[in-house]
Order: sequence, then C-alpha cells, then structure tokens
Amino acid sequence: QVQLVESGGGLVQAGGSLRLSCAASGTIFSVNVMGWYRQGPGKKRDLVASIRSGGTTNYADSVKGRFTISRDNAKNTVDLQMNSLKPEDTAVYYCNALISGGTGIDNAYWGQGTQVTVSS
Repeated sequence: QVQLVESGGGLVQAGGSLRLSCAASGTIFSVNVMGWYRQGPGKKRDLVASIRSGGTTNYADSVKGRFTISRDNAKNTVDLQMNSLKPEDTAVYYCNALISGGTGIDNAYWGQGTQVTVSS
C-alpha cells in the first residue's frame, strides 16, 4: 500500500508564490518519476512538471520560468515552487508518482489533490 500526501496550496494574489509538497509512504522499493498535475474547472487534468530520480525535469510550456520542481530521493518527497502566479494557474493540483514495490512493475499513484486559487 502506497500513499501520497500533499501539503501547501491555498489562496494567493496574482504575482505571489506558493509551495506544494508531496510525500510518498508505504511499501516502496523505488520511486521513478514524480510530478504534479493540475485540473482547472471544466478542464482535463494536465501535467505541470515532472522529475525523474536522476533529476531530469520536464515542464509544461505555460509554467516554464515560473515553477520549479525538486525532489528528495532519500525522503521520497517532491516539491513544486510556484512563483509569479497567474489567475489561470487556479486549479486543483495533484501529486503523481510511479513507484515500484519490488515486483519490477511501476504503478502510478495519486495524491488527494490540493486547491490553488490565484486572485486577480
């Protein structure tokens, strides 16, 4: 059993910053990719940023230069630092991780989601 627990989020004015954190716990052999997705009202869930265990990162074009993803492999945590926030960043943000339980197969896990609201 694996759980992803998110923290952070909230309400911020445009131009402000927020930091999201996510911790994976449970039966974990290795954590491959960790990332953040978001789903705005009436929209599908889209990738915001991801990071591999070796540190390779990937960002959605809309957040490049404003958001930074980082992880601590020893603690199985991933953070998303969000700067220069815009109203269009308003969404529920979900942590995602590909985790192996030692069977050689990676399974995808999701956090419960955390609301980020940016006011204009």
